[in-house]
Amino acid sequence: MLSVPMFGRMGVMGGSRSKAFSLIELVVVVVIIGIIAAIAIPRMSRGATGAAENSLAANLSVLRNAVELYYQEQGRFPEAATFVEEMTQYTDGQGNTSATRTGAFVYGPYLRAIPPMPVGENRGASGVAAAAGSGVAWIYNETTGRITPNASGNDSRGNPYSGY
Repeated sequence: MLSVPMFGRMGVMGGSRSKAFSLIELVVVVVIIGIIAAIAIPRMSRGATGAAENSLAANLSVLRNAVELYYQEQGRFPEAATFVEEMTQYTDGQGNTSATRTGAFVYGPYLRAIPPMPVGENRGASGVAAAAGSGVAWIYNETTGRITPNASGNDSRGNPYSGY
């Protein structure tokens, strides 16, 4: 005769198996969670710093490309005193600006807005000037067209922000 397993409150075939975790199973789970935390927490804590540094590099790339395009179209670099207007408005062949595009003002705008500084003591500022000062995020050399961040300090790799 065939025997059929009996199902009941005690499990298959009437055995008694507790539904709780053993101490060893709990210790293994806690150790695995600890290893994952040891790997993940340092990476997540550098996330905001790394994002700000990447944003700085991206903003500089956008600004430098806009200055280079201006140079290619105008044959000269924008002036430091009128940098914002020359980058964000329409221009004619002499660098005069206009808020609207007309027959004479056919170049640009090269940027929608000057990007803000994402790091350092001038974080959030978007001013552009020939020298460092209050509210100045970007230092611009109109002779060479070079633009650099106005931020002291170093990035997470030890490189100075001014060297970006």
